[in-house]
Amino acid sequence: MNQDIKKVAKEKGVKLWKIAERLRITDSSFSRMLRYELSSEEKEKIKSIIEDLENENRS
Repeated sequence: MNQDIKKVAKEKGVKLWKIAERLRITDSSFSRMLRYELSSEEKEKIKSIIEDLENENRS
């Protein structure tokens, strides 16, 4: 489930705990959240966060 999110994060060099931090939830809550298929809207929000974090890492 949600392998696309994990794959994009890994390719961009973004740690899952950083995404959780940006969502203002704990790392363990984010991991549990990823166990179930997310809606398209949730996935887009997370992918946007991944892009933001990737850009911050480049700076």
